[in-house]
Amino acid sequence: MSEPSESAAVIDLAEARRERLHDIHEARLAKVRDAFEKAFPLPAAPAAKKRSKKKKPKKR
Repeated sequence: MSEPSESAAVIDLAEARRERLHDIHEARLAKVRDAFEKAFPLPAAPAAKKRSKKKKPKKR
């Protein structure tokens, strides 16, 4: 009459801690990246200049 009891899932505490620390470090890294991008924004890519294929002769 007794049903087979399902055992509770085994939790690997070391793995859970590693995952939690990884998430904390990733969040901190994201904050540092955002602060760095605000402090030192990357310059926009310069527009490509149209160059003339004709070369001007040098003046002497």
